Amino acid sequence: MAEKPVEELTEAEARAELARLAQAIAAANTAYHMLDAPEISDAEYDALKQRNTAVEARFPALKRADSPSDQVGAAVADGFGKIAHRVRMLSLENAFASEDVADFDDRVRKFLGHSGVLSYTAEPKIDGLSLSLRYESGVLIQAATRGDGEVGENVTENARTIADIPQRLTGAPEVLEVRGEVYMSHADFAALNARAVAAGDKTFANPRNAAAGSLRQLDAAITASRPLRFFAYSWGELSQPLANTQFEAIQRLKALGFQTNPLTVLCDGPETLLTHYRLIESQRATLGYDIDGVVYKVNDLALQARLGFRSSTPRWAIAHKFPAELAWTELLGIDIQVGRTGALSPVARLKPVTVGGVVVSNATLHNEDYIAGRDSRSQEIRGGKDIRVGDWVQVYRAGDVIPKVADVDLSRRKSDAQPYVFPILCPECGSEAHREEGDSVRRCTGGLICPAQAVERLKHFVSRSAFDIEGLGAKQVEMFFKDQTLPVKTPAEIFTLASRDSANPLQKLKNRDGFGEVSAAKLFAAIEARRTIPLDRLIFSLGIRHVGEVAAGLLARHYSTWEAFESAATEARPGNAAWAELTAIDGVGAVMAQSLVDAFANLGERAAIDALAGELNIQPVRARGPVESPVAGKTVVFTGTLEKMTRAEAKARAEALGAKVAGSVSAKTDLVIAGPGAGSKAKEAERLGVEIIDEDAWLRLIGG
Repeated sequence: MAEKPVEELTEAEARAELARLAQAIAAANTAYHMLDAPEISDAEYDALKQRNTAVEARFPALKRADSPSDQVGAAVADGFGKIAHRVRMLSLENAFASEDVADFDDRVRKFLGHSGVLSYTAEPKIDGLSLSLRYESGVLIQAATRGDGEVGENVTENARTIADIPQRLTGAPEVLEVRGEVYMSHADFAALNARAVAAGDKTFANPRNAAAGSLRQLDAAITASRPLRFFAYSWGELSQPLANTQFEAIQRLKALGFQTNPLTVLCDGPETLLTHYRLIESQRATLGYDIDGVVYKVNDLALQARLGFRSSTPRWAIAHKFPAELAWTELLGIDIQVGRTGALSPVARLKPVTVGGVVVSNATLHNEDYIAGRDSRSQEIRGGKDIRVGDWVQVYRAGDVIPKVADVDLSRRKSDAQPYVFPILCPECGSEAHREEGDSVRRCTGGLICPAQAVERLKHFVSRSAFDIEGLGAKQVEMFFKDQTLPVKTPAEIFTLASRDSANPLQKLKNRDGFGEVSAAKLFAAIEARRTIPLDRLIFSLGIRHVGEVAAGLLARHYSTWEAFESAATEARPGNAAWAELTAIDGVGAVMAQSLVDAFANLGERAAIDALAGELNIQPVRARGPVESPVAGKTVVFTGTLEKMTRAEAKARAEALGAKVAGSVSAKTDLVIAGPGAGSKAKEAERLGVEIIDEDAWLRLIGG
């Protein structure tokens, strides 16, 4: 029987439908993640999730505490141990167009100050499961999945069953951590499913899921029965270098006995990279295994070291993804979602359509300018065509992940279609929604009185990079926010949950749906464990606009303690000494500084921050860089023209050695490195008696 359209459901029908969907999705999750035997296809699963989201959007008050829309990914299975990666397993920046590849090459050259020939490697991006293999004295001692990049699952015994993974190596460095991708070929996948059908067992949805599910088996014998393959393409910790270049290092891995991709080649610039990209794209359907793009890496490993890393991606590599699939569908409505900073984000509610194997019923519309057919500079996009409810729109999935609306078919526009009027009042609290000059986003001015902002801030507070409290995720945050007897409206109230629960003899948390005595005790213990928190995590958790994870680290490393940071945020005003020090931190501009100052000056926000700090034991930030570095802990300023390296490289190397790089000279500056053309900063250093050295002296100091 066909499902009743969401827009036709009554409230009672919607409540029943949400219960049915929650049960069906939970069963599918159990089958896939716990039993390794999916009972429905990816498309069917996505259709369930999308319908659940659509029902919740139309009836937000009916959203369940166990809503599937709050569940993302899969937790580490209880049966797996955890392995901390000695060298983080980072993700890659993505490119989607030829211009992005040229921009990547340009950024690399500017960072290095390089104008000559610059070679890259290009290799297929395998659509599988990342794996890290650690060898000591030539013996495989452990294998770990990527996990969150810092910690992965211990799948050593399973990895030993994969034929492509050598158990022993001859001629390898004493310590060698090989990284690559576990995958399953199309032929092996088809044969595996054929055997499953013959045996009356469940089949897998696609090769990637089959590979991931097979590697994550608690019983290594099951993994051994699955036809898994492994391509090596990188490395982590090494006791000695493999080679001088990326290409030679891959050849060395091949010589050691690893399978490496034969389509890996050397290229001498963007045009050659794109030529190889087009070649691989033309062969994609005949390779016999799944790929979703081509990865480019700077070939010279010394240049890779100079380029270094951003917070989560290397500067020396990029993944050029294949074009997203496109589809046309009807725009049923435009919903406005309110984020933690008050941003009003328009979301297209679509008639469900399959795009790239996934059923899509929602897509981002970016902002009010995008809907009107303009970009951030008021230039026309889509030929100036605006987007209206009832239009037929073209949908694509950027990087095969985020659905977006690309175009409008005006020939199918209804005669009575009206231009969309973006709201000037917050749909959640009714406060005015202002758009600052130069900002593409309209924001609710309600602050903490806006329930949407309050809930989203709490979700941010408990997110992985912030407090990361086990057992307190987005779903639980919404439950406690709505709770009448044990409410959590501010972060500080998280840390009073246990005491308030013990003082409430009638409605204990352990007696409520979704909790028991053990789970309630575990939650209280997890909260208690987070009372001690590093300063950088605390700053990030506050959710202050413009202060992201990287900025929080910069601030924490500069001020070191909560007391110093809190004092600066309280006292800083444009023109005074505290403001000068704050904005002198390299990477902290006037906009970020003003946002920080405004947050601490807002009475409501300040009360919430003070209440939270009173519940915590805030640890000073751990110093970066080796203890033996002669510049560790020192504040340095670069001025004038550097001739041996670019300014960006100099900053990166200084920070890697534990120094703090400031943008201006103050009494707290320890060292100024002055090149030709040094002006006011050098004069200010002389006035303050700060030591000044030239670039050659700096390089001798740091051993460079």
